[in-house]
Amino acid sequence: MKIRILILVLIFLMASLVITGTCATWPTEGWQTSNPEEQGIDSKLLAEGLDFLKEHREEYHLHSLLVIRHGHIVADVYFYPFAPGMMHDLASVTKSFTATLLGIAIDKGYIERVQQPILEFFPERTVANLDANKEAITVEDLLTMRSGFKCINRPTEVTLFQMMANPDWIQFTLDLLMAEAPGTRFVYCSSNPHLLSGILRETTGLGALAFAQKYLFEPLGISDVSWPSDSQGNNHGWGDMYLTPRDMAKLGYLYLHKGLWDGQQVLSPAWITAATSFQTNTQVSFADYGYLWWLMPSGEYYYADGRDGQRIFVFPDKDMVVVTTGGGGRDQYGVLETLLTSYIIPAVESETPLAANSNGVTLLESRIQQTAAPPEAKPVHPLSDIAQTVSGKTYVMDANPLGISGVSLSFQDESEALCLVSFGETYQFEILIGLDDVFRFSSGYPRNPDLPTAAKGVWESDNTFVIEYDTLGNIERLKFKISFEDNQVTLQLNGIAGTDIAATITGKLEE
Repeated sequence: MKIRILILVLIFLMASLVITGTCATWPTEGWQTSNPEEQGIDSKLLAEGLDFLKEHREEYHLHSLLVIRHGHIVADVYFYPFAPGMMHDLASVTKSFTATLLGIAIDKGYIERVQQPILEFFPERTVANLDANKEAITVEDLLTMRSGFKCINRPTEVTLFQMMANPDWIQFTLDLLMAEAPGTRFVYCSSNPHLLSGILRETTGLGALAFAQKYLFEPLGISDVSWPSDSQGNNHGWGDMYLTPRDMAKLGYLYLHKGLWDGQQVLSPAWITAATSFQTNTQVSFADYGYLWWLMPSGEYYYADGRDGQRIFVFPDKDMVVVTTGGGGRDQYGVLETLLTSYIIPAVESETPLAANSNGVTLLESRIQQTAAPPEAKPVHPLSDIAQTVSGKTYVMDANPLGISGVSLSFQDESEALCLVSFGETYQFEILIGLDDVFRFSSGYPRNPDLPTAAKGVWESDNTFVIEYDTLGNIERLKFKISFEDNQVTLQLNGIAGTDIAATITGKLEE
């Protein structure tokens, strides 16, 4: 009898360990790594997936790919010129972080419930266009993109840009006209999660970033984060958070473990269930919507989704998290879908380790090294007469919508050039340019000046110099085409990805 009781106690203790997650691997101080076979994944198929990505580089300009299974990194891939440790704009993946913070605020009692009307949080504000529909908007309506606000998001997010041009973004959103009753239908509107950021600040006394640092980032071991705020101190609830890919994966891992992190319940399981369960039909075939999370109708995975290829995929049944960052492309959705369905998901073959596969591991490691390596430098042709003539000269630009006031090119040596771009007297930044087909790195891009950028250039003709400018973690890729004619200059600026900028600016040599 005593033996039977002892066995039952041991079984109970073992079950408790599994339930509380003490058997899990916690990456608070850093992720553990493993070869894929040790985690039940076919390394050869992952290597073939990288070959596929290389073939479709123009369709989807991937920056990084991270595959984690059973708490171990099995593939950590960086595509030159993006590199390990670089931070990246999460774009609308930020929305899923905002939803997470709302869940924590409700768990801790700062907010009563998701059914709470949002106007209760702003009692001192006078709200325009007030009617019964607006009074009925709840926190849940913001979380599910069913606020009923008249919000224009196609072909671009017009309402978001109008909000950002307003001195008070919260007031602008509260004042929006109503298109219909809240809860009626899904309309993607980035002003909704920004209101949630405002609600966090009103209820907790902290901006969303400060609240996240205390209750989310500190427990998860995330210290390197950037998240801008509006003029009232409300962090951008819809986007613009910057993290490294490895720290992005920690949010997916937290959800994978139902909000538990190394013995601490950071977020309630009930919130994660609600956030990642069907809440509304998006009226598109590929995904449904939870609380600022996208859901596959099959239930195989859910994901946080940001423009131009920022993703956190969570596969509960496979105990797997996949993270991508990117710089856009004409078929990013198609490439990502094929990557998942033809390579990553089929590569997961077992819950237990597979037989050792040294050839497959060697192949995968080789592919990872190749994606990260710069190309060999190409011979550089001698500088033309016009290159030597314009070098170091400043051209004053005519008035233009981009605010660019001056441009200067300097050809420092046979393999590098320097472009100086000025915005009035308030800001200027340098772009270091490789002339040998190898990117050179600099910083200063206005949207996040601290992050590195990469550029290379070539003389397209005797009088036209073309710069490929990759802002890396800032997502955008741009092409500068600078043409010189006597004392005149013409700058054509086009977005390759991440931005729809298309502008032609003229100027003349500074006297």
